[in-house]
Amino acid sequence: MNAAVPPLAPSRPHPLRRLARPLVTPHVFDFWAGSLNRLWSWERPLARLVGRRRESDDAVTLVLRPNRHWRGFLPGQHVTLGVEIAGRRTHRSYSLSGLPRRDGCIEITVKAIEGGRVSQYLCRQARVGEVFEIGPAFGGMTLPAAPQGRWLMLAAGSGITPLMALIRRLAVDDMPVELTLLYWARAHGELCFAGELEALARRQPRFRFHALTTRQPLPGGGAPAGRIDAAVIERLVGRPADCRVLACGPGGFVATARELLGERAVSFQAEAFTLPAATMEETGSVQVRLARSGRTLEVPRGQPLLAALEAQGLRPAYGCRMGICNTCACGKSAGATRHLPGGDLDNEPSPALKLCISSAATDLVLDL
Repeated sequence: MNAAVPPLAPSRPHPLRRLARPLVTPHVFDFWAGSLNRLWSWERPLARLVGRRRESDDAVTLVLRPNRHWRGFLPGQHVTLGVEIAGRRTHRSYSLSGLPRRDGCIEITVKAIEGGRVSQYLCRQARVGEVFEIGPAFGGMTLPAAPQGRWLMLAAGSGITPLMALIRRLAVDDMPVELTLLYWARAHGELCFAGELEALARRQPRFRFHALTTRQPLPGGGAPAGRIDAAVIERLVGRPADCRVLACGPGGFVATARELLGERAVSFQAEAFTLPAATMEETGSVQVRLARSGRTLEVPRGQPLLAALEAQGLRPAYGCRMGICNTCACGKSAGATRHLPGGDLDNEPSPALKLCISSAATDLVLDL
């Protein structure tokens, strides 16, 4: 793996391109240039699928080659892909599971979600040569410049993907920290990167890897370990009080990890790939006024605003639907909203309300 290189530097426009900018209509240029080479564009980041490999029974790693407009990434970050399926472009966010490479290619690992239109397409139908839109890398779960001490990583399902990039980064640096990874999946066949992780644990004494299943036993027998709980952590980690904890997985998994370790660890950082079940019992509906379009809509309380607006026929921009990428953020000038993951009520105006993880608690005015 060509890993020991920094992220790509931002590209600088050619002087002739800067001079021509006032004379060029970008989408017209993209149309004609794309007929010659689909990666050519005036300023739009695009990426071509150049390779794929299976990582588990239900996940694949896609190797993408971005064009010169894409600015690179740090291990642990995510990226949003614009995927065209049956003439409709849909955006979804995926973790970058590999490291920056000398050839400029990047890797994302996609798990086929039941009923997931885009993930099923990417895992089973997308072919080498296909071109996608690609957004800038985002996400704050990255490593410090000089990591030290004892680290604990907790992953469930596709939550392993950003952590895998961090583990690979630490492996390139000869594992400068004591690192333990606990990785849950329903069955052994759904564990991504299992062979690579086991091999790393054999050759690197400062890395310990524990694969855990919730439904089927691992090869060799023994009952499934079940879901994350205090007993499993104590048995495999001991006392986590001196650990820096990174947790990634479904919302319920992350919420449990935070409850078990959030106040006990040296530090706790987490990213959830799904929202935990809402605990508020808010009923009824409210009025939402869209300041720019002049429309007033009636939407239910307790439902993510993104879904509520889509049900009314609107199509707000979005990426991850989990509050990570900020694509759906818009201004709120009046009213109260509920933060769905944490349950907090926000009565203040906001320049960047995340529609996907916020519900209406009172009448609202949104900048849409």
